[in-house]
Amino acid sequence: MKYGYLGRTGLKVSKLCLGTGTFGAGSKSEGNWGCVEEKEAFKIMDAALDAGINFFDTANVYGRHGEGGYCGLTEEIIGRWFAQGGGRREKVVIATKVEREMEGDELDGPNKARGLSLYKIRRHIEGSLRRLQTDHVELYQMHNVDRKVTWDELWEAFEGLVRQGKVDYIGSSNYAAWDLMKAQEAARKRNFMGLVNEQHRYNLFCRIPELEVLPAAMDQGIGITIWSPLVRGLLGVNMFELDRRHLSDEVKMVIEKYRPQLTAFSQLCRDLNETEASVALAWELNNPAIVAPVIGPSSLQDLNEMLRAVEIKLDESTLKRLDEIFPGPGGTAPTAYDGWKEFSGGGK
Repeated sequence: MKYGYLGRTGLKVSKLCLGTGTFGAGSKSEGNWGCVEEKEAFKIMDAALDAGINFFDTANVYGRHGEGGYCGLTEEIIGRWFAQGGGRREKVVIATKVEREMEGDELDGPNKARGLSLYKIRRHIEGSLRRLQTDHVELYQMHNVDRKVTWDELWEAFEGLVRQGKVDYIGSSNYAAWDLMKAQEAARKRNFMGLVNEQHRYNLFCRIPELEVLPAAMDQGIGITIWSPLVRGLLGVNMFELDRRHLSDEVKMVIEKYRPQLTAFSQLCRDLNETEASVALAWELNNPAIVAPVIGPSSLQDLNEMLRAVEIKLDESTLKRLDEIFPGPGGTAPTAYDGWKEFSGGGK
């Protein structure tokens, strides 16, 4: 495994982050094949730790206790894994999230809806710590932006948690570049560290963040982790060995929509003698703004295949071919807009 710093901090984390969103997500007997049941989740976490992955990502809303049940099962599974001992908790940098509605928890009353009030942040960190069976988390992330709440309130909430030793670092998720800049400016006025990480959607199919989010994050010393780096498995499809019998109609439609790109991508991966998933992850890791893709293996085999990504070096010709198959925005803003000169009076 290879390691890098989490943003501008001195904390080193693995270049692959273990995502746990499918742990306890449902029952395979109910047709939810994305679910990883507890026994298998334990095996995946053990294997990830053995492979050198020290960075685990979760959220308070991941996992449900049956139909109509409450959220939080994923954190509980991780907590029971930690409780086995053997240095598991000490070896892991754990990241969890707050902002979304905790379904099944009626104690929030009128503050149950999605949001980031100081009240909700204080209450929900206590729930996460209890479920994770720990006294602190290394990274506490805002699951989405809440522009109804001022940064004075947000930083008051998070500064308190840091002072109490319940949280080490603060991160965000799904923030625009403008939101990142406002956050950091407000933190500077309070002499607070501010954001150290932004978890964002970025992959070969979604390269819009190259315009502003990635440059802004790098400028402000904010690391980027990637959610759904394989687009729910789409970038892991081998188009030459596709067994359509086990695919849902929805997945079949998506594959057909992107068949030309996916076929060209599979051919490139075949030429490289690498799997599609490994190449897609290696491409993301090639960007200096990226700390780690958040991978979501549903089996030990998936995990082992993804580990290969940190070893792959993509040469210039391969990167150029990937740009041809999956065109990006053409660089960062505003220079990327130069291609629109013919629609703006000669560039004026």
